[in-house]
Formats: sequence, C-alpha cells, structure tokens
Amino acid sequence: MQTGKIGVTTDNIFPVIKKFLYSDHEIFLREVVSNAVDATQKLKTLASVGEFKGELGALDVRITIDKEAGTLTISDRGVGMTADEIERYINQIAFSGAEEFVEKYKNDANAIIGHFGLGFYSTFMVSKKVEIRTLSYKENSQAVQWSCDGSPSYEMTEIEKSDRGTDIVLYIDDENKEFLETQRINTLLRKYCRFLPIPIIFGKEQEWKDGKYVDTEEDKIINDLTPAWTRKPTDLTDEDYRNFYHEICPGSDEPLFWIHLNVDYPFNLTGILYFPKIKSNLDINRYKIQLYCNQVYVTDSVEGVVPDFLMLLQGVIDSPDIPLNVSRSYLQSDANVKKISTYITKKVADRLQEIFNNDRKQFEEKWDDIKLFIEYGMLSDEKFYDRATKFALLRNTEDKYFTFDEYKNIIAGEQTDKDGNLIYLYATDKTSQYSYIEAATARGYDVLLMNGQLDAHYIAMLEQKFEKSRFVRVDSDVIDNLIRKENNKEVSISSQEREALTTIFKSQIPAIDKSEFMIMFEALGENATPVMITQSEYMRRMKDMAAMQPGMSFYGEMPDMFNLIINTEHPLCKKVLTDTTTSCNERIAPITQELYEVNSEIARLNEERRDKKEDEIPVADKEALRAAEEKASQLRNQQESIYNEYAASNDLVKQLIDLALLSNNMLRGEALSKFVKRSFDML
Repeated sequence: MQTGKIGVTTDNIFPVIKKFLYSDHEIFLREVVSNAVDATQKLKTLASVGEFKGELGALDVRITIDKEAGTLTISDRGVGMTADEIERYINQIAFSGAEEFVEKYKNDANAIIGHFGLGFYSTFMVSKKVEIRTLSYKENSQAVQWSCDGSPSYEMTEIEKSDRGTDIVLYIDDENKEFLETQRINTLLRKYCRFLPIPIIFGKEQEWKDGKYVDTEEDKIINDLTPAWTRKPTDLTDEDYRNFYHEICPGSDEPLFWIHLNVDYPFNLTGILYFPKIKSNLDINRYKIQLYCNQVYVTDSVEGVVPDFLMLLQGVIDSPDIPLNVSRSYLQSDANVKKISTYITKKVADRLQEIFNNDRKQFEEKWDDIKLFIEYGMLSDEKFYDRATKFALLRNTEDKYFTFDEYKNIIAGEQTDKDGNLIYLYATDKTSQYSYIEAATARGYDVLLMNGQLDAHYIAMLEQKFEKSRFVRVDSDVIDNLIRKENNKEVSISSQEREALTTIFKSQIPAIDKSEFMIMFEALGENATPVMITQSEYMRRMKDMAAMQPGMSFYGEMPDMFNLIINTEHPLCKKVLTDTTTSCNERIAPITQELYEVNSEIARLNEERRDKKEDEIPVADKEALRAAEEKASQLRNQQESIYNEYAASNDLVKQLIDLALLSNNMLRGEALSKFVKRSFDML
C-alpha cells in the first residue's frame, strides 16, 4: 500500500472546495461523467489509429446508486489509469502561486475549478470519501485503488479488477443524501449529460405491469448521442429541426426560422439557434440558449457569448474553445468569446437576409413576429443595424411592407416639406387615430403603423440615421402643419375674440385624469374639422420612452398635454363666436372698457418705475400699482365668469368638444353619457 499527500501547496484546498463551491455542488456529476466520456473517447481514438488492438466491447458510462452503502458510482470502460498516471493526474495539483490564487478566487467556484482542472475534486463537495478503482488499457497493467477522505492524505493499493476502465465511488456525506435519490440523479443527468456522445446508462427501462411500473432487462440510456447540431444540415429535414426545438424548448409554439451554425476557424463552434414567436412585449427570457462544450452542458447564462438582443433567440451553442468551467468575468473578457459573439450576430443577419431574398412573401408574413427582435438588435448593435437596413421593413396602415429605400422613394414626392425635410407620418393605433389617418391619406400622404413597444426608441434612432428626415405622429398636429408646404394662413380674429373663445371652450372640457388642454387657433378652411385634438410630438415621445426607461420616470409622472384646436374658418366656430358676442357683449363691453383703462394705468405706473431702484419708488406709487393689478384681476375674473356662465348653456360648444374627444377615444363615463343624451336632444 502506498500513502502520501496530494501535491498541493496549501492545505486549504479542500475547505475551499467544501465551503466556497457549495452553491454549485451539483456540478460534481457533470465533471465526473465528462471525465468518463473523455476516457472512453480516448480509447476509441487509440483503437482507430491502431494503438489499442483489443476488443472495444460496449463503450458506455454507467451510474449506479447503492443506498445501503451510501455510494454513488460512475463507471466507464475507457483508457483507465496506471499508478503512475494517478500520481501525475490526481495527486499532483501543484502549481505556482497556489496559495495566493486560492485566496484571491475562493469566492468564485468556476475560476478555481477551471484554472486548476479540479473537475474530479468537485466530488469532495458532496462526499466524505472518494475511491478510484482503475485498470489501464495498456497490456500487463496492474489495477489500483486510490482513496481519500477529503484531507490532503491519500492511500493507494493494488487490487483485482477484471475489466479495463475506471470506477469513481463517492461515499455521499450526510448533508448531501439527496444525491442517493434516483429522481435527483436522473434530473442532473438530463440537465448536464443529455447530449453526450457516449451512452450514459442509469437504471433500467420500465414497463407497466400488474398496475405499476417495473424494471425490464433493457438498460436505460438517458442521452441522445447525435443531437441535431452535431449533424450536417444536409442530413436534417425541417421536421428534424422542429423536433429538436421542441425537445429543448418543450411547450413552445412552432419556431419561425432557425440557423445552423458550423465554423472551424478562427474558433470551433456548432449549434442551432431558433427564432421563436415573440409576443408583443419585451419579456426577454435570458435562459433559452444553452451553452455546451463538446456536448457537455455548461450554462444557460450566455451573456457575453451571445449579444444581448440575441437573448430573444432559443437553442444550443457548442464550442470546445469555451472551457467547461467558465466564470462570468471570463465570458466577458475572453477574446475567443468576443469573436464568437460577433460571428453569431453576422450569421443571424445573413440568415435573415437570405430568407428575405429567397422568399420575401414568407418574410413579410412573419415580420410582425420578428419585428421586436430585429428592432431590438438595430437599437443595441451598430453592426447589426448596418446589415439589417437591407431587410428591415416598414409597415403602413394598409398592411403593405417596404424596405427603408423603397419607402423613401414612395413618399419623397408628396411628403417633403418646404424646408426639404422628408416627413414620415405614422400612427400607433389604426382604430383610435382613424380620422387623422383618413385626413392624411386624402391629401395623398402615406401613414406608417408604428405600434410596437420599442417603436418610440426605434423612431428616435431612425431620425438620427436618416438624412433630413422627421417622424411625425399623424395626430400630433393639423394636417397642414404635419407637412408644412408653405407658411401658415393668418388667423383673422382679434385678441379679445381669442380670449373669449379660449375661456368658453376650456371651461367645457370634461375633467380627464392626468390630462391638460391648451386652446389653439388655426385657419384651416370651412370644409376642415371645426374642432380637433392633437398631442405634442415631443412630450408624447418622452412619456413613451419613460414607460420603458426608469431614468426618465419624471416624464411619466407629468400630465398628458393636448391641444384643442379651433378652426376659425369653420361655420360652426364662427357661429359660436357670433353667438358669444351677441349674448355677452352687453355685459362684457363695460368691463372690457374698464379693464382697458386699468391696464393703461398699470402700463403708465410700470413705465415710471422702469429706471428706478426699489427704494426710489414712492410708497404711494407702489400702492397704486398693487391696487390696479388687483382691479385688473377682478375684472378678468368677471369676464371669465360671464363667458363661463354663457358656455354652460351653450350645447354647441359642448358638442364640438365632445365630438373632438370622441374621435380620439377620450370621451368616457359620465361625459360620454351626457354627450349621447345631448345628441338626442339636439336632434
């Protein structure tokens, strides 16, 4: 019997493994099974080049549980090890600067395991003792048993073993008895080992007999040896791709497209990425792409390997250039990983371009399902934007699709304003904005439908990218102002008439939560709408963005700002003004005259004090100014009261306002009920 100490330069390696790797303790099974698969594949390679001439026999990895003995055993029929090889590969963990490294990275399980190749030693996270029973494939080898109880000391003895290969026997400690449960091991094997290239056997297949499931004689193989991504695309049918998708993403709808990745320079990478049906929200599930290393599951946290916008995809990536044990910091800094990320972005863009070129009709049919993904990519990745401009589509309110260049050519004639800017009109809701869309199309304009969750940000980006272009929502202004061809027509009413109409209309707008209205006047012609509502393009965009960006939440708290635009040339608006003058002038005229005189006095007093310091102004003048300002405020209140009293009895004003609100889907509740009753009364 040989005894000794494991060649590690610090005694604290096992406490580190036990304590600091505990959160990842289930990976021990992945590590040991992966080692067993490696040993098996090495033997197959040696046989293929003639260095092993014996019978290969059944090449598989078996996992067995012995609850009574408290052991979990992983067995293979691979190359096995000699005593010298155990000494070299198991006992010598010596390395330069070990103590400092362990201290530095003791909180990062993957960094320690990956740096030292400590995969085998992860078994001590769950075991009070570990045994290795092994016989090398080499002729005349002596079988040996190595055992260690989690201290730096080990024992190694010669044993009898009839078959080549290695058995790793784990004596599970009291804190980890879960790993003696069949269901727990089965779950871990399905998670980490379901696509390994060597058969992984755990238990027996079962059949239903006499009212219960019983074991058969047939071994239960838990893995698919040749998953779809390891096969040539020419050997796979669409049905094969769909079946594999449902295997890795059970319960999902049919995928829209897929990309089969296969590159061997400057790095090795295979995999299949699927475009799922994306719902109309940005609920990114970041754990739908699985990362493998030589068919061994590594992680489903692929940040760094896959660009953020590609997290919307689902599928598998396999690269031997990414170590089995990787830390997040490694994924973020490794040069190969960055190359892989760039490559995947390019392949996704190339695939989308290929589908667009080969079957544009199919691409357009699926556009609404992939639009969110493509917009997200264009917003977050400059290189993807450059590639996507050739296949990204714009959809108009008639459900026709255009590339950027196609649409620019279509609207350039009609939708260029007097300053040479190309105006892209858009709507966010075809139903509620119908009247505005109709008014625009009647002018020969085309209107885009931009109703996606990212469209506020997407529009802002396109405005920066497109030269001399602006995006304007179709309900943000009157039609003549949306695409201004010439200077606005002058509004021909006096300031007093403006004040009267402003007071009358504003007083009759029903209360709408978190909404404020500004009265504006436009000379739109007698055939245009008498009263309409628009919303500031800038403020509305800010609020849309605030809904997605916490840093802009102050915009979200602000009220919605609307413009109530009165068409001063429409007969009904002229009637309101005429009726107001007729009904109110007798009472308003003397107040207006007195207000004129008071305002003149205020102007005179302000002129006298213009070049004087505060202490140079006589107290009497200060008092006179204060009294005049108070008097002016009282007179304005009297005017407002008269106009409000008149407006309250004017059904035409109320009806015009309510019709404008109704066309914007803003008339609800009690206000809507009053409108309906008033409409019947007026009929």
